[in-house]
Amino acid sequence: MAQNPKLILLFSGKRKSGKDYITDLLQERLGDVAKTIRLSGPIKQQFAANNGLDYSSLLSASEYKEKYRLQMIEWSEAKRAQDSGFFIRAAIEMYEGGKYPLWIVSDMRRRSDLAWFKEQYGARVHTVRITASPEVRGQRGWTFTAGVDDAESECDLDGLTEWDSEVDNSGDSQVVEDFLAKLIGLCASKRSE
Repeated sequence: MAQNPKLILLFSGKRKSGKDYITDLLQERLGDVAKTIRLSGPIKQQFAANNGLDYSSLLSASEYKEKYRLQMIEWSEAKRAQDSGFFIRAAIEMYEGGKYPLWIVSDMRRRSDLAWFKEQYGARVHTVRITASPEVRGQRGWTFTAGVDDAESECDLDGLTEWDSEVDNSGDSQVVEDFLAKLIGLCASKRSE
């Protein structure tokens, strides 16, 4: 039997595309066999501790998080420049990934993240791109913010077109349901290998 994880679903997408919404639904449906790993978790935890901020508020899709987003990006980029896998390893440890056969990485943002996972886990990696129209993202509270929406953390994956799975999350709930069913089927087949 192969060691954990048997499958890593690497989710990416622009701000307010619905990554958290879809990954939360998937986690709920997969239950205890899966673990959502937020690469931003240790970033936000350490940033909050260093700056006297509310960690739980930084985890939410809130205005509080948006207020500190640029500072957090700048700080984490400096750390990442020293060691590209630093926050990934910290997130896997923080969420006890080794205990779970299925990982839902809800917030892959960089080519270096993708390269690290592929180097470490090879064929166990399945990339997922969530898209939504700018209009729908705007309805969800997105407005272009210079230094955030044009930063590496939002744009580094834009040129990639080779996604294992992709879904347009612009509001058609049946499209999302069908997509989730496909991913759940993939998870079941990988768990039985």
